[in-house]
Amino acid sequence: MIMDLRTARIDNGWILFSMAVGAVCCTMEKGIAGMFFYAAGSSIPLILIILFGFGMLGAGDIKLFCALGGVMGTAGILKCILVSFILGAFISVLILMFSRSFCERILYFIYYIGQTVRERKVIPYRRKDISASENFHFTVPIFLSVVLYAGGVY
Repeated sequence: MIMDLRTARIDNGWILFSMAVGAVCCTMEKGIAGMFFYAAGSSIPLILIILFGFGMLGAGDIKLFCALGGVMGTAGILKCILVSFILGAFISVLILMFSRSFCERILYFIYYIGQTVRERKVIPYRRKDISASENFHFTVPIFLSVVLYAGGVY
């Protein structure tokens, strides 16, 4: 999360290191079954590639979910993804309320859906300017979700 906040990206080296450590830990803890546990959990987040295709989620966020999924397992990562999206929606609503752009963003979303249907092709949803108030680092809700998971809330 700190890396994402500082540089607006998540370094692939860090993701690979995290995935390797997770795989080793799962294998040491569960034996050969740990490899399957890790593989299953880390592959579940790949369903989020659909959101990446629409420009709604970054590749780094998906890779981060993959690294977490290997350690959390399939049930844990599915809950983590769900809680992250709920927290992200809550943060988004707060941002929209404080920036007073809620109506503008709803209209933008409706326009986006209409344009996508009319043109029958995937159009990136996200504005490229990361400084726009509605664009925030999704690693924040991911981090909060992991904290809740580690704390036993879900």
